[in-house]
Amino acid sequence: MKHWLASTALALCLATPTLAQDYTPDPNAKAGGDIIITYKDDVATLDPAIGYDWQNWSMIKSLFDGLMDYVPGTTTLRPGLAESYTLSEDGLVYTFKLRAGVKFHNGREMTAEDVKYSLDRVVNPETQSPGAGFFGSIAGFEAAGPEGLSGVKVIDPLTVEITLSRPDATFLHVMALNFSYVVAKEAVEEHGADFGKNPVGTGAYSLAEWTIGQRLVFQKNPDFWTPGVPYLDSITVEVGQEPVVALLRLQNGEVDVPGDGIPPAKFVEVMGDPDQAARVVEGGQLHTGYITMNVTQAPFDKVEVRKAVNMALNKDRIVQIINGRAVPANQPLPPSMPGYAADYKGYAYDPEGAKALLAEAGYADGFETELYVMNTDPNPRIAQAIQQDLAAIGITASLQNLAQANVIEAGGAGTAPMIWSGGMGWIADFPDPSNFYGPILGCAGAAEGGWNWSKYCNEALDAEAIKADSFKDPNDPARLAMWSEIYVKIMEDAPWAPVFNEQRYTMKSPRMGGDDALYVDPVSIPINYDYVYVTE
Repeated sequence: MKHWLASTALALCLATPTLAQDYTPDPNAKAGGDIIITYKDDVATLDPAIGYDWQNWSMIKSLFDGLMDYVPGTTTLRPGLAESYTLSEDGLVYTFKLRAGVKFHNGREMTAEDVKYSLDRVVNPETQSPGAGFFGSIAGFEAAGPEGLSGVKVIDPLTVEITLSRPDATFLHVMALNFSYVVAKEAVEEHGADFGKNPVGTGAYSLAEWTIGQRLVFQKNPDFWTPGVPYLDSITVEVGQEPVVALLRLQNGEVDVPGDGIPPAKFVEVMGDPDQAARVVEGGQLHTGYITMNVTQAPFDKVEVRKAVNMALNKDRIVQIINGRAVPANQPLPPSMPGYAADYKGYAYDPEGAKALLAEAGYADGFETELYVMNTDPNPRIAQAIQQDLAAIGITASLQNLAQANVIEAGGAGTAPMIWSGGMGWIADFPDPSNFYGPILGCAGAAEGGWNWSKYCNEALDAEAIKADSFKDPNDPARLAMWSEIYVKIMEDAPWAPVFNEQRYTMKSPRMGGDDALYVDPVSIPINYDYVYVTE
């Protein structure tokens, strides 16, 4: 990524408002048509400042835009609402030139004031955004309140200047995150807490209908600023659909993409049928599935207990439950992520050693606890396997099988002693090791409503994380070595029990067109709706 960032900063200043430099329209694409996507659970919110789960990620991505974006189906940065930017020699001041004539769904033209309002809104404590911590390098973050970020300034209607308190190797990725997306102030003020049900952005689609518990309908934005896309007229998302039923409907030609993927119980059957296997799309992902332990609550306030949980897990057996679609994990970072500590071995499966650690912590007779789990298959079955492994060392864990939104709520509130993250397991927001720290292991993420469900806060590691990100080059070997060391130290504290790193599998109907990478898009999880189309 260093070459792109270094070589294009100046070139972007001379760029035209088209995206010809990074996207060539698919010559086979046909405009028009509607597709049907299914999910088991309803969508929690479409507010980009709040929404932070894999299910609503791609929907929010199609409703809103940020200053930066990614080339479809890749992790390569490209300009978004900002057609160009410059960076000062000291790496502290970014000046973004906005595209002229970009319109919100309500018809009003977007300006630099909207960019500032949107960034200020995310860091305002009243918003309770789980993404506020991403903006920690912007000047004024520590003192940010309702008055906003002092480091974000409007220069003129089409120019925004953002000053950092330190160089930040991840900053342009942050400007491509959902949390940075630009919202219409008047719509937020009109709907208040219900803005997430009444979103107004600049994206390729606008929300036409939301019948709670039944469906959401997204319609094509005729004023979208990227010529030629989106291709589809509308997208209907049907919720309350069991994954097995969704698969049957796909087989009957009634559904185009089952949003929850291939039901694990049907995976072998699907892959064994050539006609169905031909419609399967497989993609790598920067993913880790893990168990959180709330370090602020007994008995998980003792590191020996947390290490014992790590040693109790038979990860090879758990991987078999999902038909081998993963590899056992020994640290927060997945193996394909820069900064992965290749020499680190983690905690070996050792039930007897785990029992000894429990006795050392004063729990020789074990204890009772609760394990929260998302109620979509295979997660309850995985949780049962974890439950059995814990029982073997004397820990009795009752399972709390809940809808995704309820598990997320309990995690953010700190009321769940343990959570199996499956279905919500961390998939990187962007391909950088820092992304597995701040939101889910850093002190900022441990705040009320945050995604650090272990409530682990190590201020010394927070300081090391800041040093690791204070590089201009995100791929500096010294920086990546620092991140490796940070994650090894985290595993010494064991707030998590990493379980596996999973591959993504999904299916599409025969009429769906577009590159397969769009259906397992690494940053528009799970689907990049803006660039898919139908062939009939």
